[in-house]
Amino acid sequence: MAITDIREYAHLSDADVEALGAELDSLRREVESDLGSRDVAYLRRTIRTQRALEIVGRAALLGSHRRGLWWLGTGSLALAKIIENMELGHNVMHGQWDWMNDPEVHSATWEWDMVCAAPHWKHSHNYIHHKYTNVVGMDHDVGYKTLRVTRDQPWEPRWLAQPFVNLLLAAGFEWGIALHDLELGEVARGRKSKEVAVPQIKEFLRKVGRQLGKDYVLFPALSGPNFKHTLTANLTANLVRNVWAYLVIFCGHFPDGAEKFTAESLEGETQGAWYLRQMLGTANFDTGPTMAFLSGNLSYQIEHHLYPDLPSNRLPEISVRVRELCDKYDLPYTTGSLLSQYLQTLRTINKLALPDRFLRDTVDDAPETASEHRFDGLVPRSRGLKTAIARLKENRRSRRRVRG
Repeated sequence: MAITDIREYAHLSDADVEALGAELDSLRREVESDLGSRDVAYLRRTIRTQRALEIVGRAALLGSHRRGLWWLGTGSLALAKIIENMELGHNVMHGQWDWMNDPEVHSATWEWDMVCAAPHWKHSHNYIHHKYTNVVGMDHDVGYKTLRVTRDQPWEPRWLAQPFVNLLLAAGFEWGIALHDLELGEVARGRKSKEVAVPQIKEFLRKVGRQLGKDYVLFPALSGPNFKHTLTANLTANLVRNVWAYLVIFCGHFPDGAEKFTAESLEGETQGAWYLRQMLGTANFDTGPTMAFLSGNLSYQIEHHLYPDLPSNRLPEISVRVRELCDKYDLPYTTGSLLSQYLQTLRTINKLALPDRFLRDTVDDAPETASEHRFDGLVPRSRGLKTAIARLKENRRSRRRVRG
């Protein structure tokens, strides 16, 4: 089902994989040696923009009983929260700006504007997700333990509800992320000790208290008689931020072409093979500069997974070089419009809510689930994955024409 032999799946030799890794290492060194004043200026502009939007939003909501001010305040606050979460919080806590040695924008000190405590996210995301990307049973971001997104996850009756659960996750995405690392189910089953869990839960509750107090008590109270209007504005801004973050993350990890892997695929994994797993396990979506900025440049999810600790403003230029490497090694570069990537993701979520007996594609060759066995019988062997997939599709078209 999931990919066990990454080299076999990619139709690359060991030498090819290590050569690819060496070129990606060289690209990293090239970018690192060029970091400097223009990157710092970009970060400072981003911080100023985010703070200005929040000030405008909070000020406008002091008069939130007026419809125009409510919309201005809500829109400005939603944008401020999106930028803070996506382009600042996510990227700062990845260590992208640690090279500046500035405690204000250091991964060890940043705490973001959402209910998830920073240390919990850094463990579940920076360590588990980025190290074990799309390894079934090891990367908890594969379905976030609430959705079935690959047939490697055995069907259970609870999956029938996942179209509805998916909507709830989108609306409350910050809560899904906040609860992710707590693993309360593991605590209940006795697989996670209370000595580890209790301090985490206390830290989570402290963070939740601060966030709820700020957004739903303090700032509404500051608007006096407009308390109710400001409260609904803050709820709306958080909802918009949650849905946008959900869209960005899901479109980078669950469209067609974002492959899944077995734990066995990690045996003897070299740096080159790790790079290859990141390239095969993630997807981009096409953007202009504004949407890229609002996504935290996570529209370049492939590049982010290759270099999670390089400043996000460098990802667009890195993407040009990564595309060239994909062409050189005959690898697919998975991208598409935001709408296309999400519709593929939504189809997968709704389809896999059903038992496998209702599914048409095989467990080794489906849009959301593939393995190296999808190429069994394809001869002669191609040099690269992109050519192999193209030949596989052409063979299917030929068989359909013969049957027709």
